[in-house]
Amino acid sequence: MTRTWTPGTADDALTAIATTPRLVIALDFDGTASPLVPDPMAARALPEVKVQLDRLAALPDTFVAYVSGRSMHDLRVITEHADDSIVSLAGSHGAQYWFPGIGDSDAPGSSTEDGAREELWAAAQPIVDRYEGVGLEPKTFGMGIHTRRATPEVEAAAFAEIDALVAERFPHWRRRSGHRVLEFSSRVEGKDTAMSVLREQFDATGILFAGDDVTDEDAMRVLQSGDLGVRVGPGETAAAVRVDTPQDIAALLEALASERAAGRE
Repeated sequence: MTRTWTPGTADDALTAIATTPRLVIALDFDGTASPLVPDPMAARALPEVKVQLDRLAALPDTFVAYVSGRSMHDLRVITEHADDSIVSLAGSHGAQYWFPGIGDSDAPGSSTEDGAREELWAAAQPIVDRYEGVGLEPKTFGMGIHTRRATPEVEAAAFAEIDALVAERFPHWRRRSGHRVLEFSSRVEGKDTAMSVLREQFDATGILFAGDDVTDEDAMRVLQSGDLGVRVGPGETAAAVRVDTPQDIAALLEALASERAAGRE
């Protein structure tokens, strides 16, 4: 059963995760750390979210990561991520990683066939160009089709054409759908993979993962006893806790940071 958390209220699960010996805070980016915006590359984390993540990352045995479907290059741009950052990144739904003091560390697995993604981009672009408000996002292992500026009718028509194209040319590629986006990847990893990698990388005794979309449920479903899943906004979820907005995520992180700091004084 998922319960709604109201900022300023106590929550036993939040208190419990705040006291775990080695904590990973893993956030989806779009719709979680950042509001959804029409231009995907214009997304930025809310200042209040960044403040609380900085507080958490400065605490002992506490590790912060963004987990996103974005390719690593784009994820570093929108998170304003520098080479000396203490924030880890998991991009391409868990196929790419960046760790402090290590740098890039891709997950093992087969790469996209030579020329395949470029072939797909070239075939998809004329379809995208015919529909107002639809955009193509090239990705390291595939592509995303964004429709945040399009009407629902245009979205349905564009997605149907893209689905037919990929089914014909790359039927084995993984399909994902989310808030006004349709994605295809030659890699099979999901955000469930990212949870396993982050847990092992930091020897975590607990993970707090927050996300707002269908792909985030891959991560929610593999959380273990001692972890905490947080869903942002509506929709079916395996998360224990729900909040309404990214602003509420900032408030939840503030409560978490305060409890964890107090427990380490």
